[in-house]
Amino acid sequence: AKDILMVDLEHCDFNFDMFCQEFHLEPAEIKSQSFDQQARSIGMAELIIVPNSACIGKTTAELQFRTKYGLNVVGIKRDGVVLSDAFKEKYRSGDLLLVIGDWRLIQAMRDRRKDFLVLNYPKEMARAVPAQRQAPLALLSILTMVVLMVSGAVPNVVAALIGCLMLAYFRCVDAKSAYDSIQWPSLILIIGMMPFSTALQKTGGVEFAVKWLTQIIDGWGMYPVLIVLFIFCALVGLFISNTATAILMAPIAISLATQLNVSPVPFAMVVAIAASAAFMTPVSSPVNTMVVGPGGYKFADFIKIGVPFTLIVMLVTVFIVPILFPF
Repeated sequence: AKDILMVDLEHCDFNFDMFCQEFHLEPAEIKSQSFDQQARSIGMAELIIVPNSACIGKTTAELQFRTKYGLNVVGIKRDGVVLSDAFKEKYRSGDLLLVIGDWRLIQAMRDRRKDFLVLNYPKEMARAVPAQRQAPLALLSILTMVVLMVSGAVPNVVAALIGCLMLAYFRCVDAKSAYDSIQWPSLILIIGMMPFSTALQKTGGVEFAVKWLTQIIDGWGMYPVLIVLFIFCALVGLFISNTATAILMAPIAISLATQLNVSPVPFAMVVAIAASAAFMTPVSSPVNTMVVGPGGYKFADFIKIGVPFTLIVMLVTVFIVPILFPF
């Protein structure tokens, strides 16, 4: 009940209306949106039968293909010719099978190299939603994490851990997907910059930077000081990631505030925002780098948009932060 059948209407002698009456079927109205929705969970792929496969010499029915693999064979091509009856034809080495089914099952065929090889791996696989039904539960998990962070009921690390455990409990993500989603280069970069920041403090690099900034801003007001700090942090962020920039600049900003005998909170907040204002180059943030290829952007495109936008963010930050976090 409620299954959807795809019927081949190629043969002119096929009476579709009588077919529906005989088997008590109701024609389904297919809309363009239906394909978009189905493509998130169901797709098609081409499989080739490898030599010495146990499937050779067996038909789709004898092999019980759908029961064994969960996929439907909708076509067989042999020597460049599409066979008329894919259900009764015995498989041969080199046959090309067109299968349809759940994306997860198609992906599982990649591990069955003893019998099949997946050809022309569908690009739609990257856009497929493997656990669409768990979307409300995933949103609930993220919302719970955000509420715990905002309320301060538990430390942020514990709140994030609770969110991850909820995602795993609701089967929104498995261990392999979670492991594959870790951006190891970014993680190594952050870990590598932490001792570099410590080294700056122990070798006197922070004091040198603070002394140099103090000489520049000698006699200036607090707002010009924040502007200089923002510009300095934004320039550093042009060459390294925003996370590494914040790690390097935070000790300098805090030491500068201490030397000026003011609260370090607004200085640290300016650094946090300036490090995130990585709009001027495509290499200043991984987010920028990811859209360069798909968008076809050039280096100059980021300068055209990034420089004015950075100036706007700087002005808003310098005048709003001291109001929310007084000196």
